[in-house]
Amino acid sequence: MIAQRKDDHVRLAVEQQHGHSGQNQFDEVSFVHHALAGIDRADVSLATTFAGISWHVPLYINAMTGGSANTGVINRDLAIAARETGVPIASGSMSAYFKDPSCAGTFSVLREENPDGFVMANVNATASVDKAQRAIELLRADALQIHINTAQETVMPEGDRSFSSWVPQIEKIAASVDVPVIVKEVGNGLSRETVLTLRNLGVRVADLGGRGGTDFARIENGRRDLADYAFLDGWGLSTAACLLDAQDAGIPVLASGGVRNPLDVARALALGASGVGASGGFLRTLMDGGVPALIAQISTWLDQLAALQTMLGARTPAELTRCDLLIHGALRSFCADRGQETQRFALRSRTSAGPEVMGTRP
Repeated sequence: MIAQRKDDHVRLAVEQQHGHSGQNQFDEVSFVHHALAGIDRADVSLATTFAGISWHVPLYINAMTGGSANTGVINRDLAIAARETGVPIASGSMSAYFKDPSCAGTFSVLREENPDGFVMANVNATASVDKAQRAIELLRADALQIHINTAQETVMPEGDRSFSSWVPQIEKIAASVDVPVIVKEVGNGLSRETVLTLRNLGVRVADLGGRGGTDFARIENGRRDLADYAFLDGWGLSTAACLLDAQDAGIPVLASGGVRNPLDVARALALGASGVGASGGFLRTLMDGGVPALIAQISTWLDQLAALQTMLGARTPAELTRCDLLIHGALRSFCADRGQETQRFALRSRTSAGPEVMGTRP
């Protein structure tokens, strides 16, 4: 049953990607073009550091799958792509491994094929400390993701219906394991209040996991006999909205959910993300074209992100937070309702460190 559910998730996620409209709230964020802001490509680095974690690139393959023979092959291929491109990678939820240890290899292949890469294990918020540690040990993981997914569980026919234990359990895991804990949503977003709560629980990093990419509530509704939860399609906060909501929350954030191209990566970094994750689009490429196609896509994204930083005058991903941004449309209205003033994003180059006159940077 578990293996079938994992295979269903992959099938429905790929179908959703093929039918995606391609529009989301990243389109309501635009850079102010400064024609003399450019720097030399040789001076650009893609390295990012946050919460004691150092990555060579700010892009990662986010949690997807594992738990069946088919998904084990997918994880193998994802790990090969991660190894060849140097991007970090996260496993899918390892709940299947706890219920059936015989599927351990569908997860451990991530480390076997990528022995020197940055690998994140993934558990749910009900996992015991022992299970969290077992997940870390199986993958020799560099970090632990804890996913939270009330909307998905609500729609899932066999899903959890008791959520009150999640907060104390997250705190217990964060205090007990020896690797950084990253709490992530699966596509409905983390509000500012949630990010602040996670910070107070001792969580090192929040992965905002916003609306705009794979909709797991919609996937679970597709598994229901009557598909009677369609009214929850699109539930939650977009990734761009989450990034704006989480400004100055005192904890590093990662951005995932609806990341379609290198410009979205740059937008997310400019809005304060320390790293940017993609999953659904990468899965589609893998299923359509195999490992070579995915390696080519990731390599192209990294090259184009460096090109964008060169044009925008950002030597590092962190320096993109000095770039001027315009916030449009419904996203601007969201900020107004949530008490987030947006004009400051449009004027950041006037107040950031360094010479004001472009083209005279040391």
